[in-house]
Amino acid sequence: MKILSLLFLIFMTMAVPVVVPAQSSDEPQSVKEAVLDYVEGVYEVSPARIERSIHPDLAKRGFFIKKGEKAYSPHTMTFAQLVELSKNYNKDGHVPKDAPKDVVVYDVSDQTASAKLTAMWGIDYMHLAKYEGKWKIINVLWQTPAKLAKAVEPSN
Repeated sequence: MKILSLLFLIFMTMAVPVVVPAQSSDEPQSVKEAVLDYVEGVYEVSPARIERSIHPDLAKRGFFIKKGEKAYSPHTMTFAQLVELSKNYNKDGHVPKDAPKDVVVYDVSDQTASAKLTAMWGIDYMHLAKYEGKWKIINVLWQTPAKLAKAVEPSN
């Protein structure tokens, strides 16, 4: 009888649901705001917005096609380089007022998130993490707009 009572107790303990803290409903919006700080920081020549939304350990890697070439070239950028870029990218006002800044938030957990940004330079896929209660972009993988692929007929 003691064994049955012990097995019942073990079974009931395993059946108790684990309580996970609920994600605040404003977390996806907070992630989106961090991504908008990034893109608008570049568009609006506002390095303070870059510093607010990017973690100093940023790893930004991407691919672009150099003028006159057909193949993609890799490019990396650090936090400091991104801050400098934001000081000069639109200094001459070449970014149109309606430049794209479309944000899709894919996933938000309590400590990490992922998002996609479509901007005038291409597409950025981002990983964000929460540091001291604030969402910061820690990784960016980007490319210029995709090359148009030629339709290829399968050979049989």
